[in-house]
Amino acid sequence: MREQRTTLFFSVREKIGALDECLHALKAANVSMTRIESRPSKSVVPGYDFFVDIDAKSKEVVQKVIEEIKQVGIVRDVRYVSSIEALKSTASSEQVPWFPRKLSDLDTFAEKVLEMGEELSSDHPGAHDPVYRKRRLEIVQKAKAYRTGQPLPRIEYTQEEKDTWKQVYTRLHAMYPKYACREFLHVFPLLEQNCAYGPDEIPQIEDISNFLKDCTGFTLRPVMGLLTPRDFLNSLAFRVFHSTQYIRHHSNPYYTPEPDCCHELLGHVPLFADPNFAELAQEIGLASLGASDEDIEKLATIFWFTAEFGLCREDTHIRAYGAGLLSSFGELEYALSKSPEKRSFDPSMTALQKYPITEYQPVYFVADSFRDATSKLREFNMTMKRPFQVRYNPYTQAVEVLDSKDKIQHFARSISSEMQLLAGALESI
Repeated sequence: MREQRTTLFFSVREKIGALDECLHALKAANVSMTRIESRPSKSVVPGYDFFVDIDAKSKEVVQKVIEEIKQVGIVRDVRYVSSIEALKSTASSEQVPWFPRKLSDLDTFAEKVLEMGEELSSDHPGAHDPVYRKRRLEIVQKAKAYRTGQPLPRIEYTQEEKDTWKQVYTRLHAMYPKYACREFLHVFPLLEQNCAYGPDEIPQIEDISNFLKDCTGFTLRPVMGLLTPRDFLNSLAFRVFHSTQYIRHHSNPYYTPEPDCCHELLGHVPLFADPNFAELAQEIGLASLGASDEDIEKLATIFWFTAEFGLCREDTHIRAYGAGLLSSFGELEYALSKSPEKRSFDPSMTALQKYPITEYQPVYFVADSFRDATSKLREFNMTMKRPFQVRYNPYTQAVEVLDSKDKIQHFARSISSEMQLLAGALESI
């Protein structure tokens, strides 16, 4: 029988490791999870409501899964819904997926990791190294415990970890002048001067976050592993980037099956200090707030082909700005060779492009500039199905939904004030 997508709903009492217990129950039932979404619970306080999509062959399999989840002591109210929309239709306030409205709402993502984190897949280079696994657990527990407003955890890296970092740093650093975009090359020396970037020490995300905040308002936040696309993109709306702090296994410093601190700090961080790239990243994040599953998939694909594997034009040359390229020796050189296909960045086409995860990309998208990419993205975002617009208020670090006449008028007055300031500045030149 062909597998059907089934959505389960259940509420969980707040507890460290709560999601892990529920996911183990799914594994015990031998079903595949294809999507997970959560929000603060209205029935279990403190707690969370989860919507989980699974592939099931029959009603009997679904019932088995429900029974397995019910065995988890912290779970309440387990039930099947034909789709997530079927449950939402019972309450008018639930017409769109929950999304964070204030910075502290990102705390709800702390334990929602889809892959890696505490658990390693069997093909991970460190999967059978008990010392490495124990070390990973120490680091991810700090990320799990972190809450908004606290100092970012500092990691005392071992000499072995520093040696791994040095091998990666030294080799990539030598490649950047030839392959990296000019914005990246402008920021990197500033990170060396202000954030202790160098081959001998792994920089601390607290120092980097403070530097980024001074540059563009972006900050870093520790994370256990891979978040859901929705949660990860939602965070960008607040100019927050979730960064891992563990490092790849020392046995293979030139390979990692997951994001690690080399990927985050060398690939992603530099461009979050560039105002135009920061605006592009936040635009993707704002579009993701309350977006449909279909639109989330499109936005995640756009992020993949820009922030992860993006190329850009510089005069007569093409350079790399995607973190997946700038943290990968082999693919950085390959992407800028004549081998792969290169297309101009067009969000409406890029959003539909399929891509491999475990091999080099056959297609890359080239942006004329970060500003041009942002402009095209805004036009694309206007075609999305979301029935409202949002804006980020940097003074309150909160998201405002423009869904009433009063809110729109208040926003218009703030724009008018900014325009008066701009006109005065132009007159004084």
